Amino acid sequence: MALAPMALDSLDLARWQFGITTVYHFILVPLTIGLSPLVALMETNYVRTGNEQWRVATKFFGKILLINFALGVATGIVQEFQFGMNWSEYSRYVGNIFGAPLAFEALLAFFMESTFLGLWIFGWDRLSPKLHNLCMWMVALGTNISAFFILAANSWMQHPVGTVVNPDTGRAELDGISGFFEVLNNHILWTTLIHTVSSAFLVAGAVVLGVSVWWMTKAAAAGQSYEAYELWRRLTRFGAITMILAGVLTSGSGHMQGQLIAEEQPAKMASAEMLCRTESGAGFTVAAFGSCQDGTATHVITVPYVYSFMATNDPNAEVMGLADAQHMYEDRYGQGVDYTPNEMVAFWSFRLMIGLGMISIAIGALAMWLTRRNRIIESSRLGSAALWTMWLPFIACSFGWIFTEMGRQPWVVVPNLADPVSQVRMLTANGVSTVVSPGTVLTSMVIFTLLYAVLGVIWFILLRRYIREGVRTQTEESVKLVDKAASHKTSIPVLSFEY
Repeated sequence: MALAPMALDSLDLARWQFGITTVYHFILVPLTIGLSPLVALMETNYVRTGNEQWRVATKFFGKILLINFALGVATGIVQEFQFGMNWSEYSRYVGNIFGAPLAFEALLAFFMESTFLGLWIFGWDRLSPKLHNLCMWMVALGTNISAFFILAANSWMQHPVGTVVNPDTGRAELDGISGFFEVLNNHILWTTLIHTVSSAFLVAGAVVLGVSVWWMTKAAAAGQSYEAYELWRRLTRFGAITMILAGVLTSGSGHMQGQLIAEEQPAKMASAEMLCRTESGAGFTVAAFGSCQDGTATHVITVPYVYSFMATNDPNAEVMGLADAQHMYEDRYGQGVDYTPNEMVAFWSFRLMIGLGMISIAIGALAMWLTRRNRIIESSRLGSAALWTMWLPFIACSFGWIFTEMGRQPWVVVPNLADPVSQVRMLTANGVSTVVSPGTVLTSMVIFTLLYAVLGVIWFILLRRYIREGVRTQTEESVKLVDKAASHKTSIPVLSFEY
């Protein structure tokens, strides 16, 4: 019976649709952001050293990048349409600001990366090696510029700056050209960008490591020791180093981002810690259940002082709890609204994000240890485990995105607390379209969910196929033949995935 009202509510349906399509799309995004620079670096190593193993690695992981890029574009197109349809009231109010970075992303970054990716695909043996390598570096630059502008729009929603409300239209507008640069210089943006890009490298490094360990064990079992040592061990350590460095940067930027969130969105961080009341020396809770709002919150294992340190770098600092955050928002923005995010979603998504990320870093460190002193990994069980564990950073990133978006509720544009009289804010309930019927939203949600499920299956099947296909078996003799062909400028055989 409780499902019937929800099924007819445009707001809940629109939120579910946007959440489903965004999580589907965001599974693909970090791999593209992180893998494009890694493929570019692999090709750079080939151009610099002439080592055939780096050329093979470039083509092999270039396949994975191309598959992921194509499916990422297909799943991302739907996002923009939802702003103009399900969330038309939101677009009407803040479209002047929100649309600017999205326009730059489409006109500058997307066309840049797609153009140079086309040159890279069809430029093998047509462009000079350095120029061809430059094309992939431009793709990498484009994907990260794209991330910058997308995050600029999202960070403005988390902390609006550079904006005024037009008294004649009642719409939020950029405060001139200076307002646009304020949006691009938002301090929330830069910490979020570092955190997102570094986590993307963690994802890409995990894919390189997982696939390489799996193939290393298979090559060792087949007696192909040259391939196991020279190719897959090399790439395993390449992926492991990427994971460790990216993991450290992700942890550091996440710490800085958490401090900004505690300052700008205290209810979000209080929910992430299930902190019911303001405390000094607040602790980090390992597990919690129930709710602060109805007095059923139960904390399991709380380590004193840790949360205060995470939020302020001072273990004895006072941090705001959910009760005081609710009172603060009521005093500033009116009674009758529950300003507390979903506590369980915020609490557990925050922990799963951190926990899975830390496990991923440990996997990178373990791979470095197992391949030390020119050793290889021969256990087939470890090879299979590497394939399964390479998904952990994907899941961690998804939970991080869920925490970011769900934790700011009930706001779609969070008010800037530094400006007590700020009029630039919007509740999620006020952003949904008033003319799109619940039936229309429900129908589109079902269609998009099924369509994305099909695309997800296609993505998985394509990755599985080309990962299992691997590379041409590497031997000392075959590498010498390729090197000889390259020195005489004759055609070098390519992999079966032709591009």
